[in-house]
Amino acid sequence: MQIDRRKLSVLGLAAMLPPQFACAADAYPSRPIHVIVGFTPGAAADITARVFGESIGPILGQQIVVENKPGAGSSIAAAYVSHENKDGYTMFLATLSIIVNQIINPNPSFNLVRDLTPIALLASVPVILVVNPDSDVHSVADLIALAKSKPDQALHATVVGSLPHLASELFAQRAGIKWTQVPFQGSPQTVTDVIAGRALATFSPASTVVGQIAAGKLRPLASATHKRSRALPDVPTLEEEGMADFDTSLWFGLLGPEGTPRPIIDKLADAAPKAMQTTKAQEALRKQGFEPLNGGPDEFAEYIRRETARWSDVAQAAGLRS
Repeated sequence: MQIDRRKLSVLGLAAMLPPQFACAADAYPSRPIHVIVGFTPGAAADITARVFGESIGPILGQQIVVENKPGAGSSIAAAYVSHENKDGYTMFLATLSIIVNQIINPNPSFNLVRDLTPIALLASVPVILVVNPDSDVHSVADLIALAKSKPDQALHATVVGSLPHLASELFAQRAGIKWTQVPFQGSPQTVTDVIAGRALATFSPASTVVGQIAAGKLRPLASATHKRSRALPDVPTLEEEGMADFDTSLWFGLLGPEGTPRPIIDKLADAAPKAMQTTKAQEALRKQGFEPLNGGPDEFAEYIRRETARWSDVAQAAGLRS
């Protein structure tokens, strides 16, 4: 009898796999999946997680439970997930903020590359520069002039260790100004502070400010992206306002504990783009300025490497690296 060596090798490999790995993809998921968000309810990451959960739940046949664990630029949530079981039932909704926080506040007990594994890119949203509408600032040029002549009035509300924080530092570097940073745990709180007049300006995800801009409670100056936001088509980009190559879109992706079985990672990575492309998800995201992204584990890992290098330079120039 002739032996098919290729089949024999595959069967041999399957026999060597631990039983829980070999059947992981078939059995998964058999109970609700928890997605941990490192920001407050209503923040862009929270919105993404909830839209994602509502869309992927029916595909996987399980409920998705979103939990908020804000603080430390989402590092509290990331560290929590990194210490959970490596079984695919606890995921981290990552944003660029986790990279920024790793750059400016290295924590020996938690390492993004060592302790978490990329699964899928989900979406992005433009960052918008807004000011209090009662101020005399009507343009980017006005803002720069005020910050130079009256730096004590240049109060910028921000979430320390977030992309909007780094966007504000990059803006200050390019404009030659100094901000006074007023820290908060989430973008909704920064916007509230600007509306109340306790701070002059903030960089914020479009999803957080679209409604407030429409209501006249915030004045948009520019979108910190290459292209105008579809949700705010009348707002110019910073490039149009004279700052070349200024693109700070906030992206969102799914990470799991390092060591999660690859069959589970692949199953989630296959379902994620299908979920984000559903009509319900598209409608929910795009009216708030989000755009779906598509990238599996390997593409997401490379994306993280590029973003880390890019923002390390900005943090270094701003004197934020510890």
